[in-house]
Amino acid sequence: MAVQTLSAVRAQRKFLPQSGGQWLILVVLTVALLAYAMPVYVMVVTGLKSAQAASLATMWQLPTALTSGGFQEAWKRLSPNMLNSLEMVISATLLSSLLGSVNGYLFSKWKFRGSDILFTLLVFGMFIPYQSILIPLIRFLQSVGLYGKLPGLVLVHVVYGLPITTLIFRNYFANVPNELIEAARIDGCGVLGTFRHIMLPLAPPAFVVVGIFQFTNIWNDFLFGVTVVPNPAAQPITVALNNLSGSFSVDWNVVMAGAVVAAIPTALIYILLGRYFVRGLLAGSVKG
Repeated sequence: MAVQTLSAVRAQRKFLPQSGGQWLILVVLTVALLAYAMPVYVMVVTGLKSAQAASLATMWQLPTALTSGGFQEAWKRLSPNMLNSLEMVISATLLSSLLGSVNGYLFSKWKFRGSDILFTLLVFGMFIPYQSILIPLIRFLQSVGLYGKLPGLVLVHVVYGLPITTLIFRNYFANVPNELIEAARIDGCGVLGTFRHIMLPLAPPAFVVVGIFQFTNIWNDFLFGVTVVPNPAAQPITVALNNLSGSFSVDWNVVMAGAVVAAIPTALIYILLGRYFVRGLLAGSVKG
């Protein structure tokens, strides 16, 4: 019995910091965790309170009664817009990921004259501010009949997502051995055949990275949502969340509950796929 207790103590000590540097890292991480967790705590407890109990003076206090608080009202007002966001995000993420994978494959394995210049110009699109292209963007969407419609917003996010998706896939595919491409050519595969039978089966880690990145960015977008789709019924949840605040008074329990509801999808994505995100970033970083 004493031997088992001693073994348990030794096993427990292995998980404790063994040096001053490790203790410092633990303290810094604990402070960072508290800094990120405190706003979430305030949003949740405020959302569970009634409108009368939600105030700046009581924001740290737990609700006195266990009720739905502002969550029921927030869900009632945000659920249609959440469906709009899910439709927009899923469509735009899938399309931008697929097109980015094709671009990354072509730029990494099928070099052509001027490909490096074209790739540089494409990646430069990441650095163009959204505000600088709003007027020509809206004029273009009006000319093709997509202004004010959800498909137009999907198109905007697909186009604006191509630079980063292309960059990620290009860097990932660049580490795939060229011998695989040559072997596919010998077997009679063309450009599309090589992409379908060789590159796509190797690409799930890159798709995870691109999917999480695009899902988060598109879901959190506000500017395009409020300018491209002026109709409140078709706007994404970020715009609807902003509209929860009244002109003369604000129900803070509803606003806080709405913020929690709007953050749930991205939180679930990181909780379920976060470990694959890190693996995908590291995949292909070492050649050979």
